[in-house]
Amino acid sequence: MTGEGSAGERDILVVGGGLAGLACAAALGARGWTVTLLESRNRLGGRASSFRDAQTGEWLDNCQHVSLGCCTNFTRFCQMVGIADLFHREDELIFIGPEGTRHVFAASSFPAPLHLAPAFARLSYLSWSDRWHLSRGLRALAGTPSERLEGLPFDRWLADQHQPPRVIELFWHVVLVSALSETVDRLDAAHARKVFVDAFLTHRAGWEVWLPTVPLERLYGGELLGWLAGHGVAVRLNAGVRTLARGQEGVQVTLRDGTTCRASRVVLAVPSHLVPDLAPELAPRWSAVEGPGQIETAPISSVHLWYDREITPDRHVTFVGQTSQWLFNRERIQGRPVGPEESAAGGGEERSSSGWYGQVVISASHHAAARPAQETIDTVAGELARLLPGARSARLLRARMVTEHRAVIAVLPGADRHRPGVRTDVPGLYLAGDWVQTGWPSTMEGAVRSGWLAAEAVLEDAGTGERLLAEDLPVSRLSKWLLRL
Repeated sequence: MTGEGSAGERDILVVGGGLAGLACAAALGARGWTVTLLESRNRLGGRASSFRDAQTGEWLDNCQHVSLGCCTNFTRFCQMVGIADLFHREDELIFIGPEGTRHVFAASSFPAPLHLAPAFARLSYLSWSDRWHLSRGLRALAGTPSERLEGLPFDRWLADQHQPPRVIELFWHVVLVSALSETVDRLDAAHARKVFVDAFLTHRAGWEVWLPTVPLERLYGGELLGWLAGHGVAVRLNAGVRTLARGQEGVQVTLRDGTTCRASRVVLAVPSHLVPDLAPELAPRWSAVEGPGQIETAPISSVHLWYDREITPDRHVTFVGQTSQWLFNRERIQGRPVGPEESAAGGGEERSSSGWYGQVVISASHHAAARPAQETIDTVAGELARLLPGARSARLLRARMVTEHRAVIAVLPGADRHRPGVRTDVPGLYLAGDWVQTGWPSTMEGAVRSGWLAAEAVLEDAGTGERLLAEDLPVSRLSKWLLRL
């Protein structure tokens, strides 16, 4: 990047320090480009961020971020920049049924797609008839080409497949609202299919959950900054962009403080709704009937809870049929010591420090975000006390709720037609973000894919084309034969 004069041919500005911008900057920096990453905030990570708790001083994540085994590009990104060892692979999930029954969900020794069949069979809150309908629905979904499902509301597809309301509520909704942050009546059926095929039916490792073992502030903090600096990426924090425009000597970017800089190319890796103001030349496209301005978003809320002792020894718990969807035991996940005296299950003494800390995530939290936070906190605490024996004898010390109102884009029926590609009509200007066309919904995997697709476009336009996207997990031979995948 240059402050004055013409920009070098291999100079590039990346605007936005979320996962999309980080992936793009890392890919180009590793290939010898002179990259400057501009981030308006004082830290990297975008929506994957942390904040300081005023009482304890510790970093709290605004929302628990998880990855899956099928997220091959996010995994490769973490390996490339040296943060993969800050994740832990979870090889089992804990489901708590509507009446409090505990189910361990883990893979058997069978090959995909049968590896999870015993786990599904053990979900006792579903009757044998329910499980038969579920099996039939999964086979039908896998056997339906994605192009036949695009634009179709998933609840309509479920009705066509005669899925019972109980199965929809206790299975389809539970999985999809966590994965896509939307309810089945607001989901594009093609995206619903992708979740189940990629995560559950293709490969044995597709469903496995990967959890960060450190706060997001550290994950995308010093260690990542060190890798970027070592690969020629200059990171400028607190460098908000006011506007950009194409000139004779490259793309000129004007910062909020009035300074300007130029580069031969610019990647805008910011939320979709910010693009028209930053790049006025793209505003007509955004305001079009089928344009990106029609993209809707969905909120995700987190309820942070401090009890006087541990309420469950499980690292994470998925609740079925509750407002609370997923509880994360942050003490266990981050490897903090928890002795018997700190566990309600152990009946020990009260913890004398700041207490046991956990986080409940509520995806598609339209209703929770619209009502007073204390109401949602009371609902969550009541559900935990009813469903977790350890929570009944523990004392809630304090709680707070945080909502990311534009957490993800809403993959509504037909929403993909509003998602643009990474190239624009402005020479030298590219787009990145989980809202562009990636073939994936709005996830960490989608964000990384968008950054690498933008980098691929930059390299191709510079005459050094290279494929950056990682291959998907291979489809097992049995899945190919049974499900025609």
